[in-house]
Amino acid sequence: MDSILVLTNLPDRASAEKLATLLIEQRLAACVNVLAPCGSVYRWQGEIQRDEEHPLLIKTAQDRYAELEAAIRANHPYELPEIIAVPIVHGLPAYLSWVLSETRAGGPA
Repeated sequence: MDSILVLTNLPDRASAEKLATLLIEQRLAACVNVLAPCGSVYRWQGEIQRDEEHPLLIKTAQDRYAELEAAIRANHPYELPEIIAVPIVHGLPAYLSWVLSETRAGGPA
């Protein structure tokens, strides 16, 4: 059972905070960092877009990814949200253990 880092972006601070709280409440994530706004440039439906977005860094267990993705998709305002997961190859063992325990139904022992 490994930890992963999931990234997504929200259009405003309120929706970012709301999604972050939901993921913690449902134990789909151990920690969610709501970052400062950033500028995004991308092509959508043939047009170049420039938007301000609020990135989320979501720490979770790999075996919770499917549920996490479903929750993000169900609660994200975008038609096609960015959801990218990357493995955590190395990290402080005690922290990674905490991530795994916080994403279990019963929480820490």
